Amino acid sequence: MIGLLNGVVVQIDATTALIDVHGVGFEVRMPSADLGALHVGSTASVQTAMSVAQDAITLFGFLTAAERRMFLQLQKVSGIGPKVALSLLSTLPSDQLVQAIRDEDAAALAKAPGLGRKGAQKIILELKGSIDLSAAPAQGERGTERLMPQDAGVDRVVEGLMSLGWKQQEAQQAVDAVIEDNAIATPLSDEAVADVLRLALTSMDRGR
Repeated sequence: MIGLLNGVVVQIDATTALIDVHGVGFEVRMPSADLGALHVGSTASVQTAMSVAQDAITLFGFLTAAERRMFLQLQKVSGIGPKVALSLLSTLPSDQLVQAIRDEDAAALAKAPGLGRKGAQKIILELKGSIDLSAAPAQGERGTERLMPQDAGVDRVVEGLMSLGWKQQEAQQAVDAVIEDNAIATPLSDEAVADVLRLALTSMDRGR
């Protein structure tokens, strides 16, 4: 199972990115927003999920762990396969998907090509009781969402904090605050990743 790719972006089209990992090109289908954040010639860190069907093996990729988890969670709903799950993530970011499920907003989910209102209602029915709804902002709190641009270095810091036992939302907020308060340039360089991790840990330990 391929879970992560670190390599150079060779090509990007409407649905797929081609990533060169030490001379091997991996074709990865990704949400539209993630594809828009990539640049040909740049290095990317992509979390992946593999789908094996009778006629094809497809690799799906995401720039954040939250998106990958949502992609897998959606496929637990009967009748929802990887193509529809990807369509949903291309239509709504993972946090907005969670909020739509929490608010039972079938109309928002049904905007995804290939889903329809009945499929949207099924997702709400089957996932509302099991999905992590705490990740979604409450009504009237949309302004508190993460404002930082997509950054693989930021995601590395967040994942590092999560590995130490912090919740994703707490880790993300701490990292964003450290970057803003210290005027640290993004995207983060390898050296800056270590500095931001140290500063975020200090900040979070102080708040305990």
